This record gives sequence, structure tokens and C-alpha cells, in this order.
Amino acid sequence: MAAPTTVDLSDALIAAPVPLAHWLAILPVAHCITLGAVLLMLRGYPRVQAWLAISGLAGLALIDAALLAKVAAEGPLTMVMGRWLPPFGIAFTVDLFGALMTFTAALAALAGGIYALADIGQSGRRYGFFPLLMLLMAGVTGAFLTGDIFNLYVWFEVLLISSFGLIILGSEREQIDGALKYAVLNLIATTLFLICVGILYAAFGTLNMADIAARARDLSGTAPLMTLASLFLLAFGMKAAAFPVNFWLPAAYHTPRIVVSALFAGLLTKVGIYALIRVIVMLLPVERAELSPLIALAAAATIVVGALGALAENDIRRLFGYVVISGIGNMLAGVALGGVSGLGGISGAVFYALHSMVLMTALYLAAGEIARRGGGFSLSALGGLYRQSGGFTALSLVLFLAACGLPPFSGFWPKVMLVKASLDSGAWWLAAAILVGGFLTTIAFGRLFLLVYWRPAAMVLAPSRANWRTGLPLAALTALVIGFGILPERLLALSQSAAAGLVEPGAYLHSVFPGGAR
Repeated sequence: MAAPTTVDLSDALIAAPVPLAHWLAILPVAHCITLGAVLLMLRGYPRVQAWLAISGLAGLALIDAALLAKVAAEGPLTMVMGRWLPPFGIAFTVDLFGALMTFTAALAALAGGIYALADIGQSGRRYGFFPLLMLLMAGVTGAFLTGDIFNLYVWFEVLLISSFGLIILGSEREQIDGALKYAVLNLIATTLFLICVGILYAAFGTLNMADIAARARDLSGTAPLMTLASLFLLAFGMKAAAFPVNFWLPAAYHTPRIVVSALFAGLLTKVGIYALIRVIVMLLPVERAELSPLIALAAAATIVVGALGALAENDIRRLFGYVVISGIGNMLAGVALGGVSGLGGISGAVFYALHSMVLMTALYLAAGEIARRGGGFSLSALGGLYRQSGGFTALSLVLFLAACGLPPFSGFWPKVMLVKASLDSGAWWLAAAILVGGFLTTIAFGRLFLLVYWRPAAMVLAPSRANWRTGLPLAALTALVIGFGILPERLLALSQSAAAGLVEPGAYLHSVFPGGAR
């Protein structure tokens, strides 16, 4: 690869106007921040605030759908802040991976926003649930779309600030305790991330991801990139709740309101996985290959520990927290396999991340509906939900089977991809861990179903009226789980294309440096 050319700062200003379509790259973030500010000003009008937030989340989903269609049809697009050419300016660069994650996050947030109409009362709205939700989405969306690694850190901070506010909404003792555990570990991870950014800048002299990806192979033997990759792995592993730094998640995710837990489980750990894939796979591929045995071990341990934790839990919310952890292990397995078995591992991780964002949001919303119908979250106290509502029972069973990775639902296909990639690379023990994790998860969910739905209730349950505010988002997410499973071809193709763009980021680099010079 040719040595990078020197760019005169006097030529760094962009002379040509920015194409209108490129504004799509920053429109989702601008939309979230603007709407969050408007909602904050309407805190005295909680009813208006709630419906404006739902409309705004629906608008965000439409914007993200347009962005995904644009990127899928024409390839990555870049929007540079302040009309400064990269690598000097701050760039938003959207490839297929980022667009897929952003759109799926918007769908999960829209479902959570509708559910919040029933779950968050007047007090919670006045204390800022909906403005904090929009700020959270600004952080999540910004992390998925940014092309600058320091700004990835900034968007992590934005989503962390909003998540701190959401987790203590209600100010109950249990929430404060969970927030403390959540905050300490995440602040440690964020600090480690910032240290990594400083080392990376010292090594590369740039923070633009495309510029780093272009230079990384040339600097592989002259810069401490292995140390840097290891530190990034630890930082993002803490964010994603991978073993052995996973203990904060089941201690924190069961404490806030159920809609907050659903959004956290569906979105926040996936931001950590996204950042890990973006940095380790795209920016530091040589070091990722060297670290693949360690990543594979962490993946197998995360899968099995998460499944065993789910099997041992009596609280449904904590049980689902361990299911989140086990899913993170499956995605880590894809990262470990990426350089060994071609695109199979990475595309499996991408597919699994999209599936998990939808599924985990739906599972926690289902937990809220279980509590509403049965009066609590304890497996030992619940029972009789099948007699109360056959429709809700059927819907829950679909989600449980999808979480176990059983056909014909969305969790089946990424596990098939990951097992195949493991066997193709000779890592039979990793394939075994994925299958054992699925088996243990099936036992855990079978136990949940028998106790909560099939076992006769200890007392006669009062009839529970259907509530569209809780039923609609749950039914819509379940429909996605079924659709992804029965008709997986399009999502499989998109996942494979996204993986190809990460492994061979030529189109990403060309979007940032269209002239080829850096």
C-alpha cells in the first residue's frame, strides 16, 4: 500500500456543495436531539409529550428506512461536518452494517415508546422519560453512524448519560442500587475506551475510521496495535457484558421500569458489540486474527455462563438478563471466526445482533405483560396464564422458541451460520458451546413456560383486559421474529453484504476519500 499523501490544510475545505442525499447520514441524530429538546420544553404537558414522542419515533424509523434503502442501493455515504475534508473533519459514514443496526434500533425504540404509554405514568413523564428516550436514541444512532472513533466515544457518553436518567426513573431503593452497579462498570469501560482512543491517535495521527483502516496494515509491525486491540476488546467486552466482565448486567437490568429494561436489553449491549465489530474487524483485522483464540474462549464461556445463569434464576427479569449475556457470546463467536472461515462468522454475528435487538426488546415487554396479568415476576409465585389468555401464551411461546434458536423463528438462522462457520474452521468445541448453550436455554425457557403458563395458579386470576398499548408493540415485534425466521433470504443477503463491507472496506474508504488520496 502506498504511503499516505500529505494534504495541505489550505485545500481541506470542500468546494463543492454537499449532495442532498448525504444529509440523510446525520438526519436521524439531528431528529432525535431536536425532538428531545422540544419534549423537554413540553414536560408540563405529559399527554402531548407522549404522543409527540411516538410520532417522532415513527418518523425516526421512516428516516432510517430511507437511509437503509439508499445505502443498500448505492453503497456507503459520507457527510462531513463543517465542510472540512477527511481526515481533518468529523465524518458521519454510513455503510450497510450501520444502516441495518440503526433501522432495527428505531423499530425497537418505537415499540418501547408505545409500550411506555401504559408503563410510564404522569410522574415518570414529567421527570423526563420521553426526552431521555430521545437522547438515548441520539446516542445509539450516533454511535452506529459516526465515522470518527473519538465521536464514537462521545456518542457512548450521550447514551450513558440518558441511560443513567432512565434507570433511576422512580427513585426506588432497588433502582438506585442497580444504577450504581451499572454506572461504575460502564464508567470504567468508558474510561478505558478513552485511553484506547488516545493511544490510537498517538499511533496513527488520525481519528477517522477510514483513514485508520487504510493505514493499519502498514503500521502493524511498528505500532503497539496488539496491545491496543486487546484494550479495545476489554473495553467493548465490558460494554457488551461478555464473560468475565458480565456480572453487572443481571444485577442492574431488572431494577428499572420494564420498558427501560427492554430498551437496555435490546439496544445498549448491541452498541458494545457494534463497536467491537467495527474496530476489531474493520480497523484492526490482523490483530483480530491473532486474538481470535482468546475471543473464541470468551465467547464460549459467555454462552455457557449466560445459559446456566438463566437456568438458575427465579426472577423472570434476571433470567432474561442472562439470556442477553448468552446471546452476546454467540455474537462474540462470530467475531472470533471472522478471519478463519470467511464471511460466515461475521455475517452470523450481524444477523444475530439484528435478531437479538428485536427479540430481547420483545421478551422484556412480555415479562411486563406477565407481571400485569399474573401479579409479579417470580417463577415460584406465578401460574395459570394459559387459562387466562391462550393468545398471549402462544405469542410468548414463539418468543421463547426464538430465544432458544429453534426453527422456524429468527434465532435459528444465525446459530446455523455460526455453527457451520465453527465446524468449517475446525473449532468444534466452539460449535459445541453454541449448541450446549442453546440446549440449556431451551431447558430454562421450558421451565419458565411450565411454571408460569401451564401450572395451575395458586389462586384464581382476575380476567385481564386486552390493552393495545402493550399488546400492539409486543405483537409487532413477534411478527418480525416470525418473519425473519420464515423468510430469512433478504436479511441473510443483507447480513452477508454488511459482513463483506467490514472485511473488505474498500467501498467504505472510497466513500470517505472519493479521490483516493488521504
